[in-house]
Amino acid sequence: MDQIFRSFISGLIKTGSLEIETASGQRFRVGDGSGENVRIRFADRAAEWALMRDPGLRFGELYMDGRVTVEEGSIYDVLAIASRNVARFYQFPWLAAAEKVRAALNGLATRNTLVRARRNATHHYDLDSRLYSLFLDTDRQYSCAYFESPSATLEEAQLAKKRHIAAKLLIEPGNRVLDIGCGWGGLALYLARICNAKVTGITLSREQLCVARRRAAETQQASALDFRLQDYREVGERFDRIVSVGMFEHVGRRYYDTFFRQIAKLLDSDGVALLHTIGSEHSPQPTDPWIAKYIFPGGYIPSLSQITPSIEKAGLIVTDVEVLRLHYAETLRSWRERFLAHRAQAAALYDERFCRMWEYYLSGAECGFRFLGQVVFQIQLAKKIETVPMTRDYIVRRETELRRRDTATTGLRIAG
Repeated sequence: MDQIFRSFISGLIKTGSLEIETASGQRFRVGDGSGENVRIRFADRAAEWALMRDPGLRFGELYMDGRVTVEEGSIYDVLAIASRNVARFYQFPWLAAAEKVRAALNGLATRNTLVRARRNATHHYDLDSRLYSLFLDTDRQYSCAYFESPSATLEEAQLAKKRHIAAKLLIEPGNRVLDIGCGWGGLALYLARICNAKVTGITLSREQLCVARRRAAETQQASALDFRLQDYREVGERFDRIVSVGMFEHVGRRYYDTFFRQIAKLLDSDGVALLHTIGSEHSPQPTDPWIAKYIFPGGYIPSLSQITPSIEKAGLIVTDVEVLRLHYAETLRSWRERFLAHRAQAAALYDERFCRMWEYYLSGAECGFRFLGQVVFQIQLAKKIETVPMTRDYIVRRETELRRRDTATTGLRIAG
């Protein structure tokens, strides 16, 4: 068994320095010796067989269950090595076949009807709200931050993200704004307070809704904020501006036409919409099986080529596209470090298995943005070609004005 397992691992890992301790106690090293040495140990033979059958799903499960342990380095270090070698995973016929099957079934897995969409949101976003306070910024922004400088703190980068989005939306006082997937309400609060907009925020998470409504009630802009437990397909009003941050990943591939038709239906003729979503710079790929099972059921990360046809069908115009490349990697690094610093509190809320699952999730997601071509797309949309200024310098001008306002407004950095 040890020889078969060693041959398998040696075929996978050619870059990096990974030491394996088998269930029988034997040790061997794979890779080219570059970087810091990382060592993992397998607790039993069945764990080794499970990894060989389906590493994409089983490695995360084995780590969660304590059947694979990291003896030197961290799980992030292990996944970083695996990410640099991922192209070799499919040289094995059974792994390539499994990937094709997952790709074929992906449409069924992301069939996010109204009922399934609510169930999927509950799975992740209705966890104990205290968990998210352990690693998010003080405004509970659970999406990619915008690092204007390498020295920016997470709080500064998340405030810059809201400012960047607001500038692209070209919001004027009194504008009616729809925030699809409003989370705990941070962006909506910013748009109401700093831009004097009237904001409707919708979410499928009861926990998020409760927090967002409480936060709104505590502000002077309460009358300008309306938070609802509502699916985007159920909204009927029209809006001057529409924004969606970190929600499109949950729409499901077969509903892209529906999503953008709804944007077109709800957006005023002179309106502007902004979609902020995780995406892939590569050709379409099936969802990571471990992430789909344990973290984001029904989730899917699209390529730009999958998004734009649905935009065109809806009669919308793409007026700007920006690709944020390593911003999410830095965001996830901050979240991972903060989570580990508060790991004991997370274990008190749940248990050790949950903590291993969450560390694996944050580590794997960071590797996705550092090594595997995951990015964030910010796609600005309109119905008329003249709605948005001809040059992009308006973004900088508006950000400068918004910065003047938001830095003068007390309480923004400690909201929530």
